[in-house]
Amino acid sequence: MSEPGVALAEFLGARMPFQELGDDELASVADQSEVRRIPAGGVVAEYGDGAPDAVSMLYSGRVALTAPGDDITDAFEMIGPGELFGYLPLIIGAAARFSAWAIEPSVVIALPADTMRELFGRRCGLTFVASNAWRSIEARQPASNSWTSSTRVAELVKRPPIVVDADTPVADAVRAMGSAGESAVLIPHPDGSLGIVTESDVTHRVVGAGLPSSVPVSQIMTHPARTVDADRYAITTWLEMLEAQVRHMPVCDPRGKAVGVLDETDLLVAASRGGSLQRTIAEARDAKGLARQTQSIRRLADELFDSGLDAESTSGVLSLVIDIAARRAVELSLADRPEVNGFAWITLGSIARREAMPSSDIDSALSWSDENDGRAHQFRDMARRTHEILAVGDLPEDSNGAVAYLPRFSRSATAWTEAARGWLDEPLSDRGLIMSSLLIDGRVIVGPAALHTAPSAYASMPTDHPEALRLQLLDALSLKPRVRAGRPSLLRRSDTVDLKTHVVSPVVNPARWAGLTAGVTCAPTPARLHSAVDAGSLAGADASVLHEVFSLTQRIRMRRQIEQIRAGHTPGDLVVMSELTPLERSMLAEGVREIADIQRRVRNRAALTGS
Repeated sequence: MSEPGVALAEFLGARMPFQELGDDELASVADQSEVRRIPAGGVVAEYGDGAPDAVSMLYSGRVALTAPGDDITDAFEMIGPGELFGYLPLIIGAAARFSAWAIEPSVVIALPADTMRELFGRRCGLTFVASNAWRSIEARQPASNSWTSSTRVAELVKRPPIVVDADTPVADAVRAMGSAGESAVLIPHPDGSLGIVTESDVTHRVVGAGLPSSVPVSQIMTHPARTVDADRYAITTWLEMLEAQVRHMPVCDPRGKAVGVLDETDLLVAASRGGSLQRTIAEARDAKGLARQTQSIRRLADELFDSGLDAESTSGVLSLVIDIAARRAVELSLADRPEVNGFAWITLGSIARREAMPSSDIDSALSWSDENDGRAHQFRDMARRTHEILAVGDLPEDSNGAVAYLPRFSRSATAWTEAARGWLDEPLSDRGLIMSSLLIDGRVIVGPAALHTAPSAYASMPTDHPEALRLQLLDALSLKPRVRAGRPSLLRRSDTVDLKTHVVSPVVNPARWAGLTAGVTCAPTPARLHSAVDAGSLAGADASVLHEVFSLTQRIRMRRQIEQIRAGHTPGDLVVMSELTPLERSMLAEGVREIADIQRRVRNRAALTGS
């Protein structure tokens, strides 16, 4: 029975998974459904004691989903009007345990279980499950609440993979995913390699292509799938997934046998609720909504670090979420400019290196296809609007002017190539060393990666531009590390130090040079250091020491900035030495001495080799 005055069939027919039903079928579903009014604070449903007798769709109000024993303030998912919930327990029975609460007076449509079970076996139901199941935590056990940069991938694998034959129908594969609470299946290949099919593949390659759900998974699988060894570091693997833009990666033991599937959500949710914030930012409907979500990014840093995640991994998660915010801001700034296309938005600086801090601002650049050169003013207008949107959400633009709406940081692809070649030929002209350092770190987050043409010019620096590489090194070594800013003042204030300028940058800058010697452009600082060891331009012991000092300083920076946020202050890198613990002061002082010694050795070695 429908709510008086509510055209229930019409309401359902405008939403997934009912959109493909005919009028008679919609009327039948509406007649079998029950409309329930739930007061604020009332329980809509409790899941976990067997398959439910109904699936719910929210007509009006708001509903919070919580883990057993949690209250509304600990909700892991918020449900809005028109959204369906409780469907995974219907598919998998008692494996999912959670509660649904009305956080304001709400009207809920209870859809009969038998009808919904039949609907989920049809094309429209398959579409819905494939495109939505991965986003829900309903069917997952609580993840570990901490992992660090030393955590191995094997430690994050909690369940064996779902393996199906190549001729398995897609519909059966989707049911297998739903019953196990997974979002991918693996397909063994005769040569020992693996294929993979994810929920996204089903959505785009079956439903989007108009194929029947009876097609075999071999027809839509990705083969060979990118895999990872179980003993790899989780943070390295996660960054690799980000760079490759893949959400799933099979994990294999030393014999090459798949032992599980790692997905992006495992890494994010294992840390805290970064995955939830990631989704809400990506789905922000307008600039105000985006600003509300991005204002939570600093709080996310607090949650991540407080949960036990180390500073480097926390920085990686922050960088990802900031990237998603920037991408959504670009999309919103283009909402009324459909003609503006054919460009790449490039993030620069610490965020590009996956080393963001709560204090990080947004450095950016733009590159567009040559045929769009006449639209430079439109691209720059879009960039200015993008930065305005981000600034409202506590993501300010770079204070030094590295922003995509300025001509120096927005050019055509060919113009960027020519500029990079000019900086290589004459590094001391046109701020060549500074611009090279910025562009080397650049990473495309919107648009074709091929439009970021500058890095290709630097890939051959060791052989084609040795003088430019030598000047990069000298510039990197010119920044002296220190933790004492001078003698105390007459007011007896303790010494202060800028941790970024005086400790982190003296590691980051030589690491950039070290990466270039190995042909590596954009990469995290530790990866650059260790790539230089393989290239023979940095001793293994020196790379390890620099990594240790970098990790130590990042940990102190993160802790101090979170303390500043909690105190209601704007986070920054200036610290009073006396406010650090004696151990931190001692370790920083020792780290600075180590950096200075390594700088001296690298400088002497460069003088001897002439490089």
